[in-house]
Amino acid sequence: QVQLVESGGGLVQPGGSLRLSCGVSGSIFSSYAMGWYRQAPGKQRELVATITSGGSTYYADSVKGRFTISRDNGKNTVYLEMNSLKPEDTAVYYCNGGRAGWRKAPYEYWGQGTQVTVSS
Repeated sequence: QVQLVESGGGLVQPGGSLRLSCGVSGSIFSSYAMGWYRQAPGKQRELVATITSGGSTYYADSVKGRFTISRDNGKNTVYLEMNSLKPEDTAVYYCNGGRAGWRKAPYEYWGQGTQVTVSS
């Protein structure tokens, strides 16, 4: 069974930084495309960033220049480094992944989500 488990969420002050991690088990991780989504209360779930098995990345305009997605295939883990955080970044962040092939995100599997709160 493929499982995705997020960690690293929490409370951070505006302008601060946070790194989210997503560990993947039960899969050939190196072949997976991975992504991060987020959902704030009362809003649609939105795509934040993706990274392909080859390392190509995509970022939503709202986070471009502030967030960085990366992966460590040796650890079966994808990361989201979040810098210069704003209150509007507050949301539940979800890890997403699968064998994408020619498909675009969202991919097949989802994590349970981790809360990120940006507040003074």
